[in-house]
Amino acid sequence: MKKTVAIALASVSLGACGSPPAEEPAGEAFEMVEKELAVPGFADFLAVDGDTVWVTNDGRVEQWGVDGKLAATEMPRPCGTMAIGEGSLWVANCPDSNLYRIGLDDAQVETIIATGIANPKGETNVVAGAGSVWVPSDSEGAIARVDPATNEVIATVSVDPGTFYLAFGLDALWAVSSDAQSLQKINPATNKVTGKVALSKQPGFLAAGEGAVWVQEQGDGTVARVDPATMTVTDRIAVGENLIYGDIDVGGGLVWLRTTDDQVFAVIDPATNAVKARLGKAAGSGAIRYTPDGVWTSAHDNQTLSWWTLPADD
Repeated sequence: MKKTVAIALASVSLGACGSPPAEEPAGEAFEMVEKELAVPGFADFLAVDGDTVWVTNDGRVEQWGVDGKLAATEMPRPCGTMAIGEGSLWVANCPDSNLYRIGLDDAQVETIIATGIANPKGETNVVAGAGSVWVPSDSEGAIARVDPATNEVIATVSVDPGTFYLAFGLDALWAVSSDAQSLQKINPATNKVTGKVALSKQPGFLAAGEGAVWVQEQGDGTVARVDPATMTVTDRIAVGENLIYGDIDVGGGLVWLRTTDDQVFAVIDPATNAVKARLGKAAGSGAIRYTPDGVWTSAHDNQTLSWWTLPADD
């Protein structure tokens, strides 16, 4: 099923101090065409692999293309955001608190690594960067660094308790603790925290790129923009009443924000720190991932994946 969604609207951006400025005028319509795919089960977290996408599901991870399912790999309960690196898919397994390495070419489990999982409920990130795979491994405050060459934990980074959310970008590993309401900057050369900034209510998923680190402040319905050099919150973009259990990504000069209320996702323009568009009808919780050719979203409550593209020229 394909449908075109075109929405432009006034946007509100909160200053660093949290006070809203005057409402900005609406811009030109931002159109995208949605192709919806039925995915039985509980399609949730996403990882882009070329022109396909991997998605966590009930007791398995699956690889999908725009025309349907391509592969599946059984595992007890995949949870959280996955990473792709060194020819493999890296997936947290919550029941046994370990990390699965799955081959991208054959969808076979290559190895299982005992890392620990900081949040066995599943709201967590596995990320790749600096030649390693990083896993929040202990709720007391630890991140495991895995070497893909040996499949072993080679370092443990001490962080704030309750650090479940990670992103890699802008030459650093970034870690959010919802409990401590903090964003931590980690130098991969030293495995040490080199900077920290306080965040607002219930911070969660984050992305690094487009000139900043962007953090969902889930309890307040805002996205915090953090300067990676000064480690200061330079702006807050108001999106809705809350952003609980959505997702966020960056790419193509924009910030892509999966939401649970009001729309499927919102698009933030880093040049103006304002919401550029809101697309789709609210579809509950899910994930979002940008690619140069389009955007993937999941909606596990609806048992769907969607592939969003710009309209073709006439």
